[in-house]
Amino acid sequence: MALEMKLNLRLQQTLIMTPQLQQAIKLLQLNHLELVEQIQQELTENPFLEETVEPVESPRDMPDVGPERKEKKADENYNPADNNIDWARYLSDRSTREYRGGFDDEEREQVETSLTRIETLADHLLWQLQMTELDAESKATGSMLVGYINDDGYLASPLEEIAAKEGLDPINAEWVLEQIQTFDPTGVGARDLSECLLIQINALGVCDEVIIKMVKDHLHDLERHDYKGLAKTLNCSMDHVMAGVRLIMQLEPRPGRPFGGDAPRYIAPDIYIFKVGDEWIISLNDDGLPKLRVSNYYKQIMHDMNNSSKQDKEYVQEKLRNAVWLIRSIHQRQRTIYKVAQSIVKFQKEFLERGIKHLRPMILRDVAEDISMHESTVSRVTTNKYVHTSQGIFELKYFFNSGISSDDGNPMASESVKNLIGKIVADEDSIKPFSDQKIAKILKEREGLNIARRTVTKYREMLGILSSTKRKRPH
Repeated sequence: MALEMKLNLRLQQTLIMTPQLQQAIKLLQLNHLELVEQIQQELTENPFLEETVEPVESPRDMPDVGPERKEKKADENYNPADNNIDWARYLSDRSTREYRGGFDDEEREQVETSLTRIETLADHLLWQLQMTELDAESKATGSMLVGYINDDGYLASPLEEIAAKEGLDPINAEWVLEQIQTFDPTGVGARDLSECLLIQINALGVCDEVIIKMVKDHLHDLERHDYKGLAKTLNCSMDHVMAGVRLIMQLEPRPGRPFGGDAPRYIAPDIYIFKVGDEWIISLNDDGLPKLRVSNYYKQIMHDMNNSSKQDKEYVQEKLRNAVWLIRSIHQRQRTIYKVAQSIVKFQKEFLERGIKHLRPMILRDVAEDISMHESTVSRVTTNKYVHTSQGIFELKYFFNSGISSDDGNPMASESVKNLIGKIVADEDSIKPFSDQKIAKILKEREGLNIARRTVTKYREMLGILSSTKRKRPH
């Protein structure tokens, strides 16, 4: 078989991910706060970009007032008490200072004394550790152990592993941990739930052997509410078991709870939707968003670079292209977000008017086809962006969810079903909580929803609601 070389001409379209296109996609995914930060970074790096400044009213634009009016204003602002000011001392104190804006040194000290931050669990424990009479070595060991206590107040790793990893004496580490377990909040530094509850019981001065055994060896039975089995196993009366259950329920399973976990996350909505008359108005959040333009000064420099080197010209042209492309990308981003918001309002008017029960099932394809864009573009627009509506603040992805079929032929959005499940559980009798099968039956009777038990279970777990056996409370 002979081998030969041939040339074939073929025409085809390919998408090349240029740096400009990559930047446009990146900008589309940013939320409002991230976009502001990105623009500020570009302003710092690209000299061709500058922020437009709103025109300041000049004296010639201000309304003219006659001499009589000016004199009257001067009289109104005059205060005889001003004569008591020691101007010489005032000027001597401030004449040599360079104006830096903000507070002066004296005022700054007063402001700093009023500033504070939220105390963490670790801060609280380290403060107590320093107040003890432990020697320096034990305090160093204690400081190391505090670093391994998580936000819930538990020792996150086995003590043996910590001692081996940090080179601590295991016996001394055990003793120091016992000292930490006497700190506030009570139960902190425990290695598991049983030890945490036992520390709290000991602090309360409870010496009842039945209660101690319940916490030490039978937490699983307590979780399953097998109180009759507990009474039989511990060879005590049912009343004795129930008294212990009531005491245990008053204990704190997460002693670090009062100190909170992560700092609160503040959200700046990217879109505002509000109703004026019979029309829904969409407004993009431009607060703090710099208005960009290409610097006239550097454009003039570019025109005057006839005698400059090729490298300098290429650098200037690249910066100019980047500046122009960034401005266009930001405008395109805003237009795309506005179109997606318009489409969401079109599909979800009932929700905006009447609440979560009327949220309509919707998928990305619905919006993509409505605004003639690709689903991936809609997905990027709705990622990590929030909208402020009359029903509250929601992530844009909140409006995209599957539907549960109903008898009337109108499917209900999964988020609406979750809301109904939450209300049913909130209104149930804690002594006889509803099973998942019972919740499915209630949804069928009240709303006509054809929902399976396993779907109820999935939605309940997504809401963080425990199973019926764990929600059950004693008499």
